[in-house]
Amino acid sequence: MAYDEDLANRVREQLSGETVVEKKMFGGLAFLIGGNMSVAVSHQGGLLVRIDPEQTEALLTEPGAEEFEMARGPMKGWLRVSPDVVADDPALAAWVRRGVGYARTLPAKK
Repeated sequence: MAYDEDLANRVREQLSGETVVEKKMFGGLAFLIGGNMSVAVSHQGGLLVRIDPEQTEALLTEPGAEEFEMARGPMKGWLRVSPDVVADDPALAAWVRRGVGYARTLPAKK
């Protein structure tokens, strides 16, 4: 399944004014700030959000949030947010802000 182009466009709107690089990753479309992923439109639907690993447990209490699982298991600092949640513009904006905020704290990649 390809990623949701409509959601990608809505994320682009949220990121207007940011210096962002788009890159196909994880079968979806990632939005990088300083070379670090902030959010990605998932090919499985919904949004992947990079967060401070220390906030993982607290943010898992948010509606539609679950740990992102790679082949080796769940990854702290990465959340999947369900398509139903990010269908709401204010909720999408909040998750994009979280991802951007954390990406800005990371050292820029060259």
